[in-house]
Amino acid sequence: MDHDRFLVQMSDGLGRAAVEIQENLTNLIFRCVGELAAILPPPVPAVQGLPEWFKAMPQKTFNTVLQDESQTVKRCPPFIDAMTYGFLIPLACDLTVKNGEFSWDMDIPPGPITSARSPIGFHDASQVEGTPFFVDDRFIVKFHNFWTIEAPPGYSLLFTHPVNRADLPFTTITGLVDSDRYKDNMVHFPAQWHDANFTGVLPKGTPVAQCIPVKRESWTSRIATLSDEQARTVRELSGAIVRETGVYRRQFRANKR
Repeated sequence: MDHDRFLVQMSDGLGRAAVEIQENLTNLIFRCVGELAAILPPPVPAVQGLPEWFKAMPQKTFNTVLQDESQTVKRCPPFIDAMTYGFLIPLACDLTVKNGEFSWDMDIPPGPITSARSPIGFHDASQVEGTPFFVDDRFIVKFHNFWTIEAPPGYSLLFTHPVNRADLPFTTITGLVDSDRYKDNMVHFPAQWHDANFTGVLPKGTPVAQCIPVKRESWTSRIATLSDEQARTVRELSGAIVRETGVYRRQFRANKR
């Protein structure tokens, strides 16, 4: 993904802002009304939103079980690629949490075409009763999104919790939206606020959802057994991964990031 081609543009004559991500001929377009362009933090490529704990962690650490150095997840391509794929939708403003109460200071100017006037809303817990997200006497938080998102034909967008971000005090509920068709309205993000003891400020720009483009295709599955040759290949590759470092990165990682 060519993250250097992340563009911020003001559309002419439409009174709205557009953030356009270009990768070859495939574009995702994030739009907001012009009055909010100077207020909102824009969506960003996920690679630009890696948390500080990931940046600070070492690539190797001492493994007390093996009594030797082992690589950390900072050297694990699948872990990194999942965290850096797609785009992050940021929290619109600082959100203060104290004694279980939420407060914010967000001055939306008159005129914008949006039903949301605050960074968050709420769903009654009854809407998720029977799911693991249900907690009696606790609302489901809904992070308001002020961007319409247009995907190219044939693509849907998977909106999910920012990948591997267990440090956040909430868990965003996953949804899949056909954003090539549903592109003229905002998609908001319900979440379970799981840290009831959280006190402090969730800063403006905190990622509240990860947006992952998914091409719609029909899939079937086939169950099979490994041939002798395939089994031999599995054994050889497994052995190489144990003996060497970077086998997956050098031989199998797609050159797209």
